[in-house]
Amino acid sequence: MERMQGEGEVDHLEKPSPLTDKERVMIQDSWTKVYQNCDDVGVAILVRLFVNFPSSKQYFSQFKYIEEPEELERSAQLRKHAHRVMNAINTLVESLDNSDKVASVLKLVGKAHALRHKVEPVYFKILSGVILEVLGEEFPEVVTAEVAAAWTKLLATVYCSITAVYEEVGWTKISTSTGLSMGREVSVL
Repeated sequence: MERMQGEGEVDHLEKPSPLTDKERVMIQDSWTKVYQNCDDVGVAILVRLFVNFPSSKQYFSQFKYIEEPEELERSAQLRKHAHRVMNAINTLVESLDNSDKVASVLKLVGKAHALRHKVEPVYFKILSGVILEVLGEEFPEVVTAEVAAAWTKLLATVYCSITAVYEEVGWTKISTSTGLSMGREVSVL
């Protein structure tokens, strides 16, 4: 059984320092190679997420009951979501020199996942680890230790930014009778 520390809570990680020019270039150069295989890499990331952290499937009605990795890989809905995830990462990477654009993208992603999809913020941290793992395995010649460190810094920044959006929209954890957690918006009058 998987266990996630702090599930339902918004982490208060210290935001990493901004990317240096060198880190930005390393991320963009490595991403060029990764994005050439965008669909396959996106599917590999989501399949790894769902196999290693099966509770993450609870947010996807179309494939939450699919157990076999091969069947997940063939799912048209999973492929479609993987493509969206990769396109969002692509927009971030292409916009690393435009902090307003990055903030805008992260705000949209954060709000959608908090308010519409009710995804626990811890899954962004988990997904970050899965992304780093898959990129390192699939592109070892490109994702060196130094490049992986730059990606780690970027994904930590993404996680901090998205959890800040969760806080802005009043994310809280409520338990249901099934024991699953759901988020909801809290209005302040």
